[in-house]
Amino acid sequence: MAAKYDLTQRIAPQLDRHLVFPLLEFLQERGLYPEEDILKAKIELLNHTNMVDYAMDIHKSLYRSEDVPQEMVGRRAEVVGGLKSLEEAAAPIVTFLQNPNAVQELRADKQHNLQMLNDRYQIGPKQIDALYKYAKFQFECGNYSGAADYLYQYRCLCTDMEKSLSALWGKLAAEILMQNWDVALEELNRLKEIIDSKSFSSPFNQVQSRIWLLHWSLFIFFNHDNGRTLIIDLFNQDKYLNAIQTNAPYLLRYLATAFIVNKRRRPQLKDFIKVIQQEQYSYEDPITEFLACLYVNYDFDGAQRKMKECEEVSFLTVNSSQSYSAILNDPFLGKRVEEGNFTVVPLRDEFLENARLFIFETYCHIHQRIDMGVLAEKLNLNYEEAERWIVNLIKTSKLDAKIDSETGTITMEANFPDVYEQLIDQTKALSGRTYKLVSQLLEHAQTQTAR
Repeated sequence: MAAKYDLTQRIAPQLDRHLVFPLLEFLQERGLYPEEDILKAKIELLNHTNMVDYAMDIHKSLYRSEDVPQEMVGRRAEVVGGLKSLEEAAAPIVTFLQNPNAVQELRADKQHNLQMLNDRYQIGPKQIDALYKYAKFQFECGNYSGAADYLYQYRCLCTDMEKSLSALWGKLAAEILMQNWDVALEELNRLKEIIDSKSFSSPFNQVQSRIWLLHWSLFIFFNHDNGRTLIIDLFNQDKYLNAIQTNAPYLLRYLATAFIVNKRRRPQLKDFIKVIQQEQYSYEDPITEFLACLYVNYDFDGAQRKMKECEEVSFLTVNSSQSYSAILNDPFLGKRVEEGNFTVVPLRDEFLENARLFIFETYCHIHQRIDMGVLAEKLNLNYEEAERWIVNLIKTSKLDAKIDSETGTITMEANFPDVYEQLIDQTKALSGRTYKLVSQLLEHAQTQTAR
């Protein structure tokens, strides 16, 4: 039950293998799988990288022995020799890049740079290609900082579009692994612009690249300060949402979470609920099912159960019989922060606060007089907690409601919608749909012309 909704096995194939290590670290910390299985998975990943010393350390920990297989020893010697060989091949261009005065001679014109490097420093395509191989090797060794620098410089000189794109993917991975979220976001946007361009290789590769981008972006969006807004901006675009529905419906978990914790994006929630409704038979998840229960079926008991699955405070082990928590055991949603003597999961608390607000608002739309005890049960709170929560809500949100403590009820005042605001909202929606239709027609026309 612990790993019922764990998405690691679905997400991992869409990531660079180095990006899988943080996920395995999280799973190991949470105890969702046997320790031995996690360590074996790490070694399997490391066997396809140059991080041989790390693989040796894990092997010693797994088998509780200082001895390591001979193939690991041989592989280490191979890596050291390969690194030395690539370092020598890339030495001319690396020496040039380490000279600030020389680097100042570079211009935005790549052809000018290539000619200048060849004439003044005897650096040609062979040395520039060696820089790419050296940077890639450094990345595989786990030297992400050095790899990021060299990959950036390589892209400034490279005229091979395919290798330039590969270098950009590598630069993005390196920045994510170094947790440079602002820089990683810049690289993500740069990559998105290339993928979405009409000159991109083929429609199939374009869709696959979007799928990769969506998966890699999770690291950024759930760590960057503005990530919960940015994930909606990206995931909710038609081209990317179509890719999710067709190839990776499980990513709806993260878009649903972003909608729940992001109050500013409520107007877009209505259209997203339709997507949830369309996909509820192809993918089940406590977070998406919470929205379906509340806004599709108006099933408040079901919404309460799903919210409980999301909020369960459980420290699971493999043999535990406790319920699964959809947030706490997700590598992207269950990030922990130390606050004094306590360990908290900020997103979980924010999620629950907003989920209760969703239930309360929807329940109030249907009922004019509400029993406090019944509402407390719907919100997964005891009576006193529910009363305090609603009093604070009335104060902070200027909710038009009154609490009768003697009868234990809440009375909602009639609130008739403003006709003018309704007209404005409908006009905006119509304008958006018209723009989308025109864009689709233009794109179709350009496709036909190209044929």
